[in-house]
Amino acid sequence: MKSIFQVFSLCILVSMHSSCASIVSKSVWPVSVDSNPTGATVTIFNRERQQVYKGTAPATMFLRSGAGFFKKESYLVRFELDGYPTREIPLECGVNGWYWGNILLGGIIGMLIVDPATGAMYKPNTAFVQENMARNPAGSLNANPSLKICSIGEIPKDMETQLVKIN
Repeated sequence: MKSIFQVFSLCILVSMHSSCASIVSKSVWPVSVDSNPTGATVTIFNRERQQVYKGTAPATMFLRSGAGFFKKESYLVRFELDGYPTREIPLECGVNGWYWGNILLGGIIGMLIVDPATGAMYKPNTAFVQENMARNPAGSLNANPSLKICSIGEIPKDMETQLVKIN
C-alpha cells in the first residue's frame, strides 16, 4: 500500500511540473522601443514579413516568442523619421532558461509538446530596442544622396560661400 501511494504521489508531482516554461514563464513578452530623437515611426514585422505593430517611439508592445511548433519567432524593427535614414534592427528570440527546468523536474511532456507548442520555450533576446538615428548628409531629406557636376555659373549665388577650392 505504501509503494502505491509513493508511485501515485510521484505521478502527481511529475504531471504538475510537466511544462516548466509554460507554467513559470510566458509566450507573449513586452518589448519596448525608443529612438533618439524620439518620435520616429516604428514598424515591426515578423519572420513572415507581416506587420505586427506600427506606432511612434517610445512605445511598448507585446510580441509572441514562438512561430509554431519548435519554431522561434524573429522580428525586424524599422525606424523612420523625416530627415533621417530608415534604420532596421533585427530582434531575435532564443531559448527560455525555464525550458530546461523540464529536465530537472522530469517534464518530458512539457519539453517535447507543451512548451514547443505554446512558444513558451522561447523569449526575446532583448526587452528594449533603442536606435540613435543620425541625420542624412547636409540635412538632406533624401536618403540616397547623389552627386551632380556643374559649372561655376550654374551654382546659385547663396551657395557660393560654401564652395571649397580643391586645386
